Amino acid sequence: MRFLFSFFFALFAVASVGQATESKRLLYVAVPGVRNDLQYGGHGVLVFDMDHGHQFVKRVPSSGLGKDGKPLNVKGICACAATHRLYVSTTETLSCYDLNTDLILWERPYPGGCDRMSITPNGAKLFMPSFEKDFWHVIDGPTGESLGRIPHEKLAHNTVVGLDGKEAFLADRGSRLVEVVDTATNQITRKIGPFANSVRPFTVNGSSTWLYANVDGLLGFEMASIDSGAVVHRVEVTGFKAGPVKRHGCPSHGIGLTPDEKEVWVTDASNKRLHVFDNTVIPPAYRESIELRDEPGWVTFSLDGKTAYPSTGDVVEVVTRKIITTLKDETGAAVQSEKLMEVDFSADGQVSAVGDQFGLGRVR
Repeated sequence: MRFLFSFFFALFAVASVGQATESKRLLYVAVPGVRNDLQYGGHGVLVFDMDHGHQFVKRVPSSGLGKDGKPLNVKGICACAATHRLYVSTTETLSCYDLNTDLILWERPYPGGCDRMSITPNGAKLFMPSFEKDFWHVIDGPTGESLGRIPHEKLAHNTVVGLDGKEAFLADRGSRLVEVVDTATNQITRKIGPFANSVRPFTVNGSSTWLYANVDGLLGFEMASIDSGAVVHRVEVTGFKAGPVKRHGCPSHGIGLTPDEKEVWVTDASNKRLHVFDNTVIPPAYRESIELRDEPGWVTFSLDGKTAYPSTGDVVEVVTRKIITTLKDETGAAVQSEKLMEVDFSADGQVSAVGDQFGLGRVR
């Protein structure tokens, strides 16, 4: 009997150690992430196992409710590996989660509302646009306290902090300029543009030397030198026509770089496509297109560059251009969101790396 007990105890111990030493990559998807439409996954933060077919893992409850008690549409998502925190913004509030416990540490409303924010790598500051007002909030990462405002033109919207954390790039939905902010001083140091039309989603490369931007009315993107501030290339998708879209009012609302920066992927809501461009040549050259199940309004990538995540919930294998699965919640309903990102955990359960919502290049 003692032998059997020791034997089964040893098996349990081995199994426990095996479980404890397994690292994991998870996809965090904030919903409602397509306006405030609850049909695409309901309300909360949905978590998927990237290493096991993107199976549904759990739903992290969230608040983010309006005065009528209904869920507000999610505007942005970002995280910090150093502090193990996840941030989700709605049109009115910013919530901070502990990634180790899934608990909401704090949630705050901000005057003028909230939009797509970005965080410095050390977790010290978030640069968060108001909800299409004429300023950006500067937020203390640990506490959520306001550290001040950065004035802008009129429709604050998309925000990217470069990988080195030294600069933040601010895009006003009603402006043809992207302004560059010194994250240490919160001061605007220079401007990029003017672009041909109002700047919509954009991304930057890992060394913060190139900026790729969607602009109103363009099926494609424009490319600017961050160092000089000049727009140097306009790249149009050929063989497809821009037409009516359900959301955002522009055909291309979503652009991302593969982490190795060899490709630019651009959304096409008019034709339910992702268009892939070769970024090893300048200007980038069209390669091919991928048909999706719905109109995409965003795209980002896994940290290893093997999978692409358009907002349609399709999971695309980058090398084959094939849709390998689709995101579904615990009820089997199709999930769609423009606000999603990767979070990696080490064998001891600690956050080891985080991706981003904006599809940033990662070559330094």
